[in-house]
Amino acid sequence: MQESIRHPIVNIADVELHQLPAEFSPTGPAAERYASRLGFVGQQIGARLLGYNITVVPPGKRAFPRHNHQINEEMFLVLEGTGQIRIGGAVHAIKPGDMIACPPGGQETAHQIINNGEVELRFLAISTKLSPEIVEYPDSGKFGVLAENLHGKGPLWRFVGQESAGVDYWEGE
Repeated sequence: MQESIRHPIVNIADVELHQLPAEFSPTGPAAERYASRLGFVGQQIGARLLGYNITVVPPGKRAFPRHNHQINEEMFLVLEGTGQIRIGGAVHAIKPGDMIACPPGGQETAHQIINNGEVELRFLAISTKLSPEIVEYPDSGKFGVLAENLHGKGPLWRFVGQESAGVDYWEGE
């Protein structure tokens, strides 16, 4: 049986913004640097191969830790506000109308959007949704692995760790 197609159009003004789920919300010292609200658009309009969201970052905050994707590509379109994006070792000013490509790759593609302006920074994020995905966090030395259900029913497996805390392949065998 084929899944019904949702309405393929939504106006940005009608996108409902949500706080991050508890497992993704910053705690401790990280809560001082990170904050964002997201409006998940992709599922709402029936997208299957691309993810879409509206991200809103308050002044003085970052949306997420600097990271690079090994598998998926992201693109950002700045809608409102100003800020900066760190890509690799460079920092670039961003403003409304800027489109930013973040292809998969190593730490030279690691990126982070920061609101250093006086008003909320709002941007559209679009990404491929290939699975499994490997994400590196070069500032903290972490990595994450995410594998999703082939039908997009949510994550089946998620692991965040550090290489230094790994176990030997044969341990426990």
